[in-house]
Amino acid sequence: MKRTLAHRAAPPPPEGKAGPAKEDVLRVAGPPVETVSVTVDLHAADQLAEPEENGIVAEHGLHPALAALELLMYPPTAEAGKIAEQAALGQVQVSPADLPLTLLVWGRSRVVPVKLTGFAVSEEAFDTRLNPIAAKVELSMQVLTYMEFTDSSVGRDVFLAYQKTKESLALQHQPGTGLPGVRNLLPH
Repeated sequence: MKRTLAHRAAPPPPEGKAGPAKEDVLRVAGPPVETVSVTVDLHAADQLAEPEENGIVAEHGLHPALAALELLMYPPTAEAGKIAEQAALGQVQVSPADLPLTLLVWGRSRVVPVKLTGFAVSEEAFDTRLNPIAAKVELSMQVLTYMEFTDSSVGRDVFLAYQKTKESLALQHQPGTGLPGVRNLLPH
């Protein structure tokens, strides 16, 4: 897993002004933009060793697992069909489809709402029917913050819980707290 954090772009200065005022240098527009990338190794060898107990894998290989990951980037076909039907009747203005809320759960301390921004798969081995039985999947995600959700969204609540957990964990590690602690960190 690789994570990156970047400050949200500050609003541009008003016309004719040269950049942020000195007192604004520590102000941010909101939580940082956090991206997460993971590489997942999938192997069907164990399931294929017992095909009677793993019929789906024996029949389709890793296709179902790969499809489940890929569909995190697709709007549901039922929604697309409904929008097209309503548009044909003149009942709605065509707008982008919604994706389902996706949560990345990486232990108890890291449960975050994410949007999959990239998916790359390398299918490395196949069965006799050309079903993939070994694959590497690279997933790129953007953590969604309270800024991307409405006030009543579950995603907003999940992000706020994530940030509170992070703040709680940070309180447990304070190597140089207070002014004396900070001064001790400076060269003498």
